[in-house]
Amino acid sequence: MWSDGGRRGEHRMTVRFLALAFTAGLQALVFAACTEQVDHPAATPSTTQGGHHHNEAVEDLPAHVQALDLNDGGPAADDPDDPSPTPAAEGDKGTPASVPPSASDTQSASTPTAYQPRTRTYYIAAEEVDWDYAPEGRNVMMDRPFTPEELVFVEDNGVDRVGSTYRKAIYREYTDASFSERKARSPLDAYQGLLGPIIRGVVGDTIQVVFHNAGTRHYSVHAHGVLYDKASEGAETNDGTSGKDKLDDMVEPGDTYTYTWHVPPRAGPGPADGSSVAWLYHSHTEDGIADEYAGLIGAIIVTDAAHATDSGTPSDVDRELVDLFMVDDENGSALAEENFSSRAPEADPEDEDFEESNLMHSINGYVYANGPRVRMTLGERVRWHLITLGTEVDLHTPHWHGNTVLHEGHRTDVIELLPASMKTVDMVPDNPGIWMFHCHVNDHITAGMGTLYEVVPAGGSAPDAHDCNCESESEPHAH
Repeated sequence: MWSDGGRRGEHRMTVRFLALAFTAGLQALVFAACTEQVDHPAATPSTTQGGHHHNEAVEDLPAHVQALDLNDGGPAADDPDDPSPTPAAEGDKGTPASVPPSASDTQSASTPTAYQPRTRTYYIAAEEVDWDYAPEGRNVMMDRPFTPEELVFVEDNGVDRVGSTYRKAIYREYTDASFSERKARSPLDAYQGLLGPIIRGVVGDTIQVVFHNAGTRHYSVHAHGVLYDKASEGAETNDGTSGKDKLDDMVEPGDTYTYTWHVPPRAGPGPADGSSVAWLYHSHTEDGIADEYAGLIGAIIVTDAAHATDSGTPSDVDRELVDLFMVDDENGSALAEENFSSRAPEADPEDEDFEESNLMHSINGYVYANGPRVRMTLGERVRWHLITLGTEVDLHTPHWHGNTVLHEGHRTDVIELLPASMKTVDMVPDNPGIWMFHCHVNDHITAGMGTLYEVVPAGGSAPDAHDCNCESESEPHAH
């Protein structure tokens, strides 16, 4: 298969041409969207050297951000054309919570009518684990053994093929700054796989990410969309800074650093958005590419204050899902040398067939529907946040069988993604069954970029262990 170079040859040239042509057509719109300028507030970082954590006070939201209209540019709470319910009456509102020791992703039923901005703190570590892209060992989408063509990507012969298990770096959440107790991921969120924890914010909030590097090389946390100063950028560049403003660029193994991000209106939903939008976060040491392929990627969800619950979730949505469509190029991973030397000692890294075998066409780190299945109920208000990173082969077209979605007011069942895209769609499923959800690019289908989702009648059971392939207290496919 692909003896002529396959996706790394003629196909990539074709896709590169299409991507460049499509991107050129969007440049005018992108330019118009990027003209807004905001003064950056100062932030007080905290860092550790030699593994010892020094926690300095972090300032409150800057005055010029507090003065902004929290609904500026966001969806109107009383829009008569918005099918979403209006916020609850005064007597139904929840009590604004005090600043929690760790922000929660749990969906809340309370609906505050006047959201009170707060600081949300997350304790996130970078850890290196062995990750299996195909833990079931078969093509779950088609309920059969892998074909010879599919084995190209998942078979480990112990000689010159890595197989489906790679050493990867992932973000994982902890309960506090001691990083001694990992925060358990709910079985309902097991489908998120490789993704880092969802970081939530509401327009007007401040987000703190206390980041601990438990890996073997330098990593960082770089956020899209939110407001930060140079000490919280999380990216190495020739930016004229020095001293404390460079500590965020790369956090060395054993060290801890606190990133501070603000959430002004320009980080929240715009006029054509719903009540929440998604942004990427990822490691960005050096050029960032090797860190992304290693697996250090997650999502930030920002909710409009007019629709925000105390937990930061939108009150007009029953459930939010995040899916990363990405060709994980393990040839370019920061941990590639370790993977190849230990798992494929006789492989030639320059051999095109070997390179092809390391292109893992995954959704949240799973191929051929080997990940936990998402289950939802008929009539449930489900919001899907779709993200991607990568190169010109990461032109993806996520397609839902059986149901349709709304994207910026347009009805569809396919969404187009370019590298670093962040798109949000809404679904109210009306068709029960087990349905395919896959990239519709043909060779991505054959390489395994697909999963399954299930729609059950209202009152149907929650996912069980077989549906989830997951454990609430540990990572089933990382060890």
